[in-house]
Amino acid sequence: MRRTQCSFCGGERYEERRIEYLYSQRGRYLLVPNTPVEVCSNCGMVYYAADVLKEIERHFFAIQDKSEQPDRLSTYRRSLTPE
Repeated sequence: MRRTQCSFCGGERYEERRIEYLYSQRGRYLLVPNTPVEVCSNCGMVYYAADVLKEIERHFFAIQDKSEQPDRLSTYRRSLTPE
């Protein structure tokens, strides 16, 4: 995923980190721990690899279709009211 220049500040140094990523769509969420990212050392802008985001989205829809289970209690609804 290596970038040559930060699109926000023009910085050229990045550090690899792992963060919790919150995927959301239509009021449903998936919290993904340990998501790999690159962070601009100058301004803190976070960059995600496209293949990582595609896999998160695929997993989200598989959970919604009930063809996969969440790895842990990772999905929740925006509202606390019963469906």
